[in-house]
Amino acid sequence: MYNYTKHYINGEWVESTGSETIDVINPATEEKIGTISSGTTDDLDKAVKAAKEAFPAFSQTSREERVQLLENIVREYEKRKDDFIQVITEELGSPVTFSEEVQYEMGLNHFKATAKVLRDFPFTEDRENSYIQKDSIGVAGLITPWNFPTNQICTKLASALAAGCTVVFKPATKTPFASILLMEVLEKAGVPKGVVNLVNGRGSVIGDGISTHPDIDFVSFTGSGKVGSNIMKNAAEDIKKVALELGGKSPIVVLDDADIETAARTAISNIAANTGQVCTAGTRTLIPKNMHDKFVDAVKNLVEEYPVGDPKDKNTFTGPQVSEDQWETVQDYIQKGIDSGAELIVGGKGKPEGLEKGYYSRITMFTNLSHDDTIAQEEIFGPVMTVFTYETIEEAIELANDVVYGLAGYVVGNDPEKVAKVAKSIRAGRIVINNSDPDFTAPFGGFKQSGIGREWGDYGIEEFLEPKTILGLPK
Repeated sequence: MYNYTKHYINGEWVESTGSETIDVINPATEEKIGTISSGTTDDLDKAVKAAKEAFPAFSQTSREERVQLLENIVREYEKRKDDFIQVITEELGSPVTFSEEVQYEMGLNHFKATAKVLRDFPFTEDRENSYIQKDSIGVAGLITPWNFPTNQICTKLASALAAGCTVVFKPATKTPFASILLMEVLEKAGVPKGVVNLVNGRGSVIGDGISTHPDIDFVSFTGSGKVGSNIMKNAAEDIKKVALELGGKSPIVVLDDADIETAARTAISNIAANTGQVCTAGTRTLIPKNMHDKFVDAVKNLVEEYPVGDPKDKNTFTGPQVSEDQWETVQDYIQKGIDSGAELIVGGKGKPEGLEKGYYSRITMFTNLSHDDTIAQEEIFGPVMTVFTYETIEEAIELANDVVYGLAGYVVGNDPEKVAKVAKSIRAGRIVINNSDPDFTAPFGGFKQSGIGREWGDYGIEEFLEPKTILGLPK
């Protein structure tokens, strides 16, 4: 049982000023696995005060000191590998193999990549008659989601520390324990008191408190569009800078020379990985009309190779939804697909056979539906795919861009000219060709309603800096 009813403020674990707690549920067993404190505005004020007081000294640390700090974090993070894997598997329901190979590794890679980029990051620039200096923006408020408990906080935190900012952050209440473990890592790594502070609690209290607090200079949020919009409204009151990484409804464009099995595996894995709870998930497959039937057959033949089941089983590919609410949301969307008259390729409503306990959904794909249908336009955040056909590359590009989101896109094919044309024409922040490996130094973020700003690498550091122009500086 994980019982963490304290917040990490000014280098110490301190009791909350309130008595309310929040239970954390293992989505695979539906059983309580721990408790956190539901923080108060007084708790938040104390954390912000600590961060504000720590900022003048930390913002003046040298590049070399910050690189060393990030490298220390990497070493301490690696020592807790087994702990991270265990806690993420239990609180999120992430299959243990995915917890190790993706969840744990992504957090680690952000600290490694940021340390590498920081060594040569240009904090100053000489121009013809000006000197440009990039200063730390101040106290940063970080609000992170439940679906990747280490990835999102680690990329934000690594960039903030690299830029010389101090931090107050609120983890998601559904998956708080990985963030608490991360604080233990930071403490061991020698992060100075007050530089990073953690306050657990509800979004309506701590999240809103961060976005409205007069002593927080910048808010970086990852989550839903609705909450992101509210953060923008709150931040507008005192002209606070925001960066938002929001939802997605990403297309997978399959070209006419693509291997059918590769295309089917790409589609299935995009919605099966992390139970479809991925903002960049490719959830709309666009296939040439003359390849549709072969693609459908391939999906039917291959889907059993992506088993849904117990997250602790190393053979499991897909675990449960994170909560009962999320499971019900996914079921509602599947029903909407059925009601629209769409044809089920695989899956459907209800839990997979033999998985009555736990918030498990069936890997589901629909075809023969309108691109205006709800399930084709809205982010479902579950293992649900829609399949559409096209006759020309131009039609595929038009369909790919015909949503309000623009976070990611995928292209499967072999003709270099066609692949390049489609990849460069999709209006989204990250395009993956033929399942290419990620680049942790490249910018990550979205177009349109998928967000504002960028994370990862040097672009991530830039978000936490303010450029200052000095004219006539003596040489």
